[in-house]
Amino acid sequence: MTTVEATPDLSIADHADRAFLGHPKGLAYLAFTEAWERFSYYGMQALLVLYMTKELLLPGHRENVALFEPFQRLYGGLEGQALASAIFGTYAASVYLTPILGGLLADRVLGKRRTVLAGAIIMAAGHFLMAFELTFLFALACLVIGCGLFKGNIASQVGALYQPGDLRRADAFQIFYLGINAGVIASPLVVGTLGETVGWHWGFGAAGVGMLIGLAIYVAGQKYLPVEHFAPQRGRDATTAQESDGDGPARLTRADWPALLAVLLLIPVMAVAIVPNNQIFNAYLIWGDRDFDLTFFGTRLPTTWLVTLDAIVSVSFLALVALFWRWWGRTRREPDELTKMIIGSAFSIGGMLCLWAAAATTPAGEKIGLAWPVAFHLVNSIGFAHLLPVSLALFARLAPAALNATVIGLYYLAFFSGNALVGRVGTWFETMPVERFWLLHAGFAAASGIVFVLFKLLVAPRLIGASPAQAK
Repeated sequence: MTTVEATPDLSIADHADRAFLGHPKGLAYLAFTEAWERFSYYGMQALLVLYMTKELLLPGHRENVALFEPFQRLYGGLEGQALASAIFGTYAASVYLTPILGGLLADRVLGKRRTVLAGAIIMAAGHFLMAFELTFLFALACLVIGCGLFKGNIASQVGALYQPGDLRRADAFQIFYLGINAGVIASPLVVGTLGETVGWHWGFGAAGVGMLIGLAIYVAGQKYLPVEHFAPQRGRDATTAQESDGDGPARLTRADWPALLAVLLLIPVMAVAIVPNNQIFNAYLIWGDRDFDLTFFGTRLPTTWLVTLDAIVSVSFLALVALFWRWWGRTRREPDELTKMIIGSAFSIGGMLCLWAAAATTPAGEKIGLAWPVAFHLVNSIGFAHLLPVSLALFARLAPAALNATVIGLYYLAFFSGNALVGRVGTWFETMPVERFWLLHAGFAAASGIVFVLFKLLVAPRLIGASPAQAK
């Protein structure tokens, strides 16, 4: 969650270092470290709700979990699938809050390298603790804390490999995110398959091994990473440094306040908008495990492979949508961010209607074929490509210069709130007709889309000083 620009406490790598695809060697170590961390994280996340509903929360198992009774009381006595969904929502939401603390710890106490190392070790411990029912809650705590220490601080080191004017930086982050997506795609195939077919704890153990591999890569690449001269400025020295820095930091002006208020108002709207997509890791997996026909040539495929399918389709459409709008822009006016987000909301509605159709058109007692779920992943991924990357770009553009990095940090509060909502809504899955459950998610997409339309028509022209047709 910290900014990904070069920071003053890091010595920037030699511009001549082009050993890895025209980039510094350090990028290779950071990209592969992140790929293995995402492998472990998403493998564990794909298994989590299935593990809780099919084993951990059943009688004879839940009694083995340390401190479980007082923990369960936090959820008002929920049981079974509802409790599993609520716990998942809390976990998924928390990993978007702790990186704020991780960034502060790195900036003011440990430095980025030590913070990343600590995060990797704590996350590995969390994955291995998942192998024991007794330590389930401690494992989740380790994963949340470790992710907070790791997540933002490794990304910031990518930016620090380059001089401020080095045009390779944008390409470097493309490579970095390719590593992330490779980990996301591979993890359900390995971690998910082991967890579902061999044993849950084998899957969690494989996630832990993946984290250790990432840690080993990071340690091996230390000499190629930006060198930290970590000495936080204090007192008189800090004041002197600030006074000598040109015109000083940017200050908020009266004209900045409307844009800042608008951005803050968009955060809860974004939280609602991401619920349909993020429910893939929660109720959707439970439904797919129970009702989808996952048999292929006589072999039942692991349910977690649905996550790999979604990851492959999502990555593909992120690239295809970007290429489409680049082609469109050659002869026509490319839509602004808000228009793209409205388009994304429409596709998100379409994706949820695919799930509604899957439930509504399948006779009772029969398994749901994969045609409608595959259609869902295709349509929803087009919506995803128009919503999440584009909304981040909108926040970055509207954010006042004096608070740009802070507003980007606040943007991720939408993911915290959205994942918490995913958990809350997921508790209704077993008590609500399936058709109505997915129509509710279509309603979330429609409601956020309507707000985006109103924002474009009524608010954007006042912020940008243009007509609705021109507002960007």
